[in-house]
Amino acid sequence: MLNALPTINGGRLLGDLRDLAKIGAWKTGVHRPTYSEDDMQSRQWLAERMRQAGLEPEIDGIGNVIGRSSKPGPRLLLGSHVETQPHAGWLDGALGVLYGLEAARANPDLAIDVAAWADEEGHFGSFHGSRSFTGALSEADIDGAKNKMSGIPLREALQSAGLGGRSRSALEDGTYCGYLEAHIEQGDELDSSGDRIGIVTSIVGIWQYMIRFEGVQNHAGTTRMAIRKDAGVALVKLASAVQARFPEVAGPRSVWTIGRIVLEPGAASIIPGGAEMLLQFRDADPATLNAMESLLRTLVAESDAAGPCTATLHTLSRSTPRLMDEGFQAALERAAQRYAPGLHRRMPSGAGHDAQILAARMPAAMLFVPSIGGISHHHSENTSDEDIVLGGQVFATAVAEILHGS
Repeated sequence: MLNALPTINGGRLLGDLRDLAKIGAWKTGVHRPTYSEDDMQSRQWLAERMRQAGLEPEIDGIGNVIGRSSKPGPRLLLGSHVETQPHAGWLDGALGVLYGLEAARANPDLAIDVAAWADEEGHFGSFHGSRSFTGALSEADIDGAKNKMSGIPLREALQSAGLGGRSRSALEDGTYCGYLEAHIEQGDELDSSGDRIGIVTSIVGIWQYMIRFEGVQNHAGTTRMAIRKDAGVALVKLASAVQARFPEVAGPRSVWTIGRIVLEPGAASIIPGGAEMLLQFRDADPATLNAMESLLRTLVAESDAAGPCTATLHTLSRSTPRLMDEGFQAALERAAQRYAPGLHRRMPSGAGHDAQILAARMPAAMLFVPSIGGISHHHSENTSDEDIVLGGQVFATAVAEILHGS
């Protein structure tokens, strides 16, 4: 039981968030790609803030920043990330890291460690920082990873960032009673409903594919329609089939996106000889994800059989959906009811987060605060100061309850 409620310093929290947002600031948003000069500056800035808060900071060989408490007793891990999407928002990731730091400051007698995981945004891969910490990232994985935009190998990027030769911090079983993360919602459910706190019930799995079409490149003016093997047409037909058929197997919160289409060679007077599209779908239910994949395989096979172009499916990645810990959800809910009575809800996360990686090794949970207009990954991303401070207070109080009850 809590004898006294922790009290966060809202002005300090908001000041830290705005100071961090200055690192990598552009007119078009905050730009801190993983292992860039600005990203590493933000990690050094955070390490110093951790030191000032009485934590012992380390920046490990994958870029994770971990501030460790010297206090005895049950230990809780809090965190998120500080790198950003290109020219994006100032709160995505940073909010959760600084909530963790402020919770440690507000609970100075409790054993609270705070982490900023590397590359949650996936510039080089999928959750490299949290996967490294939990033992799910091998040296071979690092050897094979490259920046998705520039093609720079991860090993080279680590060396340039001053991380080459450093050891990677590894989680030892039994170190923590659990992990908590906070984030802006990145959707409009809270903002449109008037609720101020979201307690995350589950985090979706994200499955990604590339579908490749091979036809025959030829002259757009002289090739008769009857003999064309137009890879672009084959792609459009499959995209239409996905849109028409996925609702048959999708769940109530399933989403799918064709995020990239390439026609080769991409000229007005040339029939595309090759084409590809990237397809992603998300759901928190493994059975639904499997049903969507099965239907996708069927649709690609039907396209390939119908011709005149070949169609092949390539799996790019599959992340595992995770349920959040019920006991931690209850603690967050009690804290939310204390500070925002009747203005909180349980809800799934439609975005991926490091919490789903940590949940494979320990109990984990997440808190959401509203995103104004549901906007994220954009320079106009924002949350009201009042909601930022409220969320931080709820978070710190739930942290205290969990540790006092452990």
